[in-house]
Order: sequence, then structure tokens, then C-alpha cells
Amino acid sequence: MQIATWNINSLSVRLPQVLAWLQTNPVDAVGLQELKLVDDKFPHDAFEAAGYHAVCLGQKTYNGVAILSRTPLRDVVRNIPGHGDEQARVIAATLDTPAGALRLINCYFVNGQAPGSDKFAYKLQWLQALHDWLRAELAAHPRLVLVGDFNVAPEDRDSYDPVGLKDTIHHTVQERQHFQDLLALGMTDAFRLFEQPEKSYSWWDYRQLGFQKNRGLRIDHILVSAALRDAVTACAIDRTPRKNPQPSDHAPVVVTLA
Repeated sequence: MQIATWNINSLSVRLPQVLAWLQTNPVDAVGLQELKLVDDKFPHDAFEAAGYHAVCLGQKTYNGVAILSRTPLRDVVRNIPGHGDEQARVIAATLDTPAGALRLINCYFVNGQAPGSDKFAYKLQWLQALHDWLRAELAAHPRLVLVGDFNVAPEDRDSYDPVGLKDTIHHTVQERQHFQDLLALGMTDAFRLFEQPEKSYSWWDYRQLGFQKNRGLRIDHILVSAALRDAVTACAIDRTPRKNPQPSDHAPVVVTLA
């Protein structure tokens, strides 16, 4: 089966692109981030016509996450239980697959703006809350996949300019340590299980020909639990949608599980 993650940066603007990509890439499930619309505006009918069940957590203008799946979704959780966050950042659901139940958690991680800011402090608090909740989720659901826009470039090779951007947002020691803490729970970065082209990124700034010059960051990730690690047969970034007119600034990432 295939599971994808994609920050589509406004579903109302890019619904046709998402539907076109799903027609060409009929993945079994996908986590979408930055819907930027309220639940009442979510296009359930369009996704149903495309063959997908959908659950969402929307928010006007900002944030918003959804899971689309070829099979029904159950045990849905919206946002981190007990964290009290008013921003729509997390949605989790269970898919029943031939190999057994699979827990899929889709997150739009906090950006953080700049080290030392209030938003950065909020990011670190949110990351800790996610870590603590994920530990409990793994205990209840050993077959688990965490996807999303993490807003963290885990290593220098995940940034087009690791020297110039050292200690800036997405590159700080604190953010990277939180990423490692997620891995320490028994998760694996599926993309790094395979040899990948150098300078592989999933996000490029709209400004200054960021995509054309490949001035990007790898901040969209798929982490798999220990129970699924050996089932991963491929993981890749699909740059094709970034070439669309009016594209999202992110590209989809797809993992294949045997």
C-alpha cells in the first residue's frame, strides 16, 4: 500500500490539483495539511467521487488537516488530547488493511517563526506534547505511521544552505533534537531508509526562483513505527506538482509498504 503526505497550502485553491494528482497517483491514504478552510467547506463530495473516505479538522484562513483513505476511517482523534490547542494541527485515524489495523497520524507542525519568539516557544511546547501523546499512541497502535509538514529540516543535507541558515527556524538544535526524540520512540524516517538523490527537498520558497534553483528544504516527512519498518519498500518525493501553475510550495512525499 501507499501512503502520502502533502501540504497543499489552501484546499479551496488547489482542489483540482489534488484530485488530478490522486487520479495519477491513486495512493491508499494521504494526509493533507494547510487546508485553510472550515469543516463546512470541506469538499467531501469531490473526494467521495474520487473514491476516498475523508475526515478533517478545519480552521478558517490558517492550518487545517485531513486524512483521505480508500478504506473507511475509524477511531478518529482531532488535535492532541489534553493539550488545549485551538489551532487545527492534528488528525489521527485507524485504517483496516489486509495486514491488520494501521494507525495514521497526520500533523501540521508549528512553524515557530524565529528562535526566541513566543511562536518558537509555542512550537517547542507543542513538539513535547506531540512526543508524549505519540508514545501512548504507539503503545496502543504498534502499526503506526506519522506524516506531515514537520517544519523541521532534520539534518544539514535537508537544507540547501545549512551554513547560511544555521540556527535559523527549521534548523535549530532544539527543533532537530525534538525530531530525534520522535525517532527515539521507535520511529524511522522512511525517506532515509533508501539512497536518495543529493539535494532532495520537499519545500521551495515561492520567491527568488526557489524551485527553479532548487533552493529548498526537506521538511515534509513520513515516520514509520518499528512494526512497519521492514515493510517499507520505497519512499520518494514527487516534484511534479510543484511545476503546476499556482502550485503549493510543498511537494507530496509517498511511502510504499509491502
